[in-house]
Amino acid sequence: MHIWLVMHLVLLAKVGATVVEPLGWVTCPPRVLVWQGRSCGRHRRVWGGEGAREGAWFAGWQIALARSLCLWGLWQCSGQKGLGWIVLLPWAIWLARGTGARWLAGILWQVQRLVMVWYLLVDGALLVQGVLQRGQFWPLGLGCVACGEEGPQVSVERQVDGSYQVRLSGQFNLHLSGDHCFRIRLLIVFLGLLQSEGDGRRSRRTRDGRTPFVRQEQLAAWFGVPQERVSQYTQFWLEGNWARLLSLHADVLTTELRQRIVDVFATFPQWSSERVHHYLRQQGVRVAAAQVEQAAEESGWKRLRRGLSERYAWDESGATAGPWSLRESWLVQELLGLVDGLLARWEEGQQPAPEERFQVHDLKTLAETQGIGEAPAQKAPPWLLQVERALFKPLGSGVEEAGAAEVLRCPYCGSTDVAPKTKKPRQKSFYDEQGCLQQVAVYRYYCHNPQCAHKSFTHLPAGLAPYSRYRAELRVLALQMYAWGYSTYRRTGAALGACGMTAWRWVGAWGHALLPVAALFGLLRSSGVVGVDEKYVLVPKNGKPDEPMRRWMYVYLAVDVWTYDLLHIAIYPHNTEAAAKTFLLALRAKGYHPDVLVTDLRADYGPAIAAVFPQAEHHECIFHAMQNVHKQFKEVYGGHYQQRNAEAAALKQRIYRIFQAPTRAEAQQRYAQVLSERARVVQDTPAAAVLFDFLERHWPTLLNGIADPRIPATNNAVELVIRRFDQHYRGFCGFESLQTAQCYLAVFEKVYRFTPFSADAQRRIRHKSPLQLAGYDVAALPMTILCAGLSVAWPLTLVPNP
Repeated sequence: MHIWLVMHLVLLAKVGATVVEPLGWVTCPPRVLVWQGRSCGRHRRVWGGEGAREGAWFAGWQIALARSLCLWGLWQCSGQKGLGWIVLLPWAIWLARGTGARWLAGILWQVQRLVMVWYLLVDGALLVQGVLQRGQFWPLGLGCVACGEEGPQVSVERQVDGSYQVRLSGQFNLHLSGDHCFRIRLLIVFLGLLQSEGDGRRSRRTRDGRTPFVRQEQLAAWFGVPQERVSQYTQFWLEGNWARLLSLHADVLTTELRQRIVDVFATFPQWSSERVHHYLRQQGVRVAAAQVEQAAEESGWKRLRRGLSERYAWDESGATAGPWSLRESWLVQELLGLVDGLLARWEEGQQPAPEERFQVHDLKTLAETQGIGEAPAQKAPPWLLQVERALFKPLGSGVEEAGAAEVLRCPYCGSTDVAPKTKKPRQKSFYDEQGCLQQVAVYRYYCHNPQCAHKSFTHLPAGLAPYSRYRAELRVLALQMYAWGYSTYRRTGAALGACGMTAWRWVGAWGHALLPVAALFGLLRSSGVVGVDEKYVLVPKNGKPDEPMRRWMYVYLAVDVWTYDLLHIAIYPHNTEAAAKTFLLALRAKGYHPDVLVTDLRADYGPAIAAVFPQAEHHECIFHAMQNVHKQFKEVYGGHYQQRNAEAAALKQRIYRIFQAPTRAEAQQRYAQVLSERARVVQDTPAAAVLFDFLERHWPTLLNGIADPRIPATNNAVELVIRRFDQHYRGFCGFESLQTAQCYLAVFEKVYRFTPFSADAQRRIRHKSPLQLAGYDVAALPMTILCAGLSVAWPLTLVPNP
């Protein structure tokens, strides 16, 4: 197509047409000028007569040929669209003029123009925006004048001063949604920045000396905003005042108005945005609700208030200005989420992320400032640690160490870099086995370890404890008599020659920490089926707020249902989903990953198990389900429904038969038969709908325990451990405080796991302790001998310290 247009230009030049008007054959027919006479020595140009017209008509065949060739080229470039005879239109016009039919020539001329315009539109890319803007029309169809490309082009150049020069050429389409004022303003700014090259206008220049291609009047008309607003938007853009450019309200949010809104928020932090807006309007401030919201968002107050509302409980009405109290629920959720993330990283062998370290530090600092920091763990005396080490160490290793040369060590830090402090001994008083008061000489030593906090210590003979006349043997016997013998503190103290309070302190000292099974045996053993349950206990002295259940707390237990091993025990103030999740996270932190978790019908366990042990299967106790069905039947049909309502008694038996099915398929069939009676039963007794709702809600977690030898039908294993726990708890009449309760839980765990079951227990567990049933080798440990009711050869190899 370009070649044909160039040929046309050459032919026009040959016949005498001016090159500056190459489209004259489109706009008007060529006119031939002739010379006539002279006037005052000057040539005068006039229109020729008939002979001139005939000569001009005869010379027009060259123009007709050029036009015919051009039409043929356009016809070919368009893919031969239309009829091929249109290439003869220039010749028909030429013949019509020659025969004098000028009216026919005019009609054919208009047809030729329409055909040319249509082909230009079909071919496309002939009207280039850059060419039109430059005012040069002769290269139409030859491509872009600047770069020679026919398609749209965008180029960006970095200038020396750091600015950017953007060149746009070709046709572009910009579609922008008008649902927000931000987009409209940015589009106005963008169109106002467009500038054409070669624009020599000296008026209508902007503040930065430009002559924009689109004027502000046109922008104001297009977008329906005052021209002053358009000028303001451009000014904000040039100044970089983005806050005012992106104002939400039609009226710009000024700095003074924003500061006034923020001051009201700071003065009344409990107030909402609606109340602040109402207050400002009462004060005569012209402000919109959207501007108040924007000021709160831009200043960061809305985010700050949202964070404060999540963390603290305050009076939303602003009636009181008392101190804010930290929300316990928020703190618990933050701690649970943090522990969950840290456990996941620890199990994958990864270090905590920096954000998690910061979060841990923030929570610790927050708890300290609120006075709810973690209570320090009860620290065991060094002599008790030595006694525990001897009780949990195989007897054979102790004999070998006794025969070896004794090495004097600091009992606080274990350093051997020690030296005598004085050569003069001190006298240590103690009670011997007959209860007589005896004395033995002891010496003081220096510890030269720079990290040692005590720097000196007293070296005592084996079995003696500092600051006490009673031997370590009596403390171990107190533990054996009270915990294993199910005695009381008064009887234990009387048997050992001490008061009941002294016996309580001796036994309580063993509860400074739970039993570290993984550290003792180097591995964890479990059948993979764990039962979880809780028991409420009385704790009068605690930090719970005043509420109906303030004096009661809950002991959670996790028991291996096949070995009866107590995997974890803890006490929590509330019986909530957060407490259940905390307990399961602690069980997971010990390294246990059960395949099945057996619980009662409490609804909080489902979400907690799914969050902590997503791979575990949740089974609910069938015995508890049957108990619940019996209770609901009494509530729906009355206390004596079995004698008064035979249909209700039959329905109850059909529900019981579901759980007595020998196979899972048969249980499913019986369950479907019971549900098919729902419409009839509910129609007669609408209150009976709760029975069917209960079955539908718990059926998935009840069905998995039917006819499965791995999953027990009930949670009796945990109930057995709870009954053992009650044997001592009933003598307490409640724990004095949370600390004393935690101490006893640790004592109970140690003694329970080493104590063998009685001779009248089932044959599989008879005369075996839970640890032995779990597969641990504990036969040679002195603790096993104590919990079996036997005595250990005393004294063991102990080195107590001051």
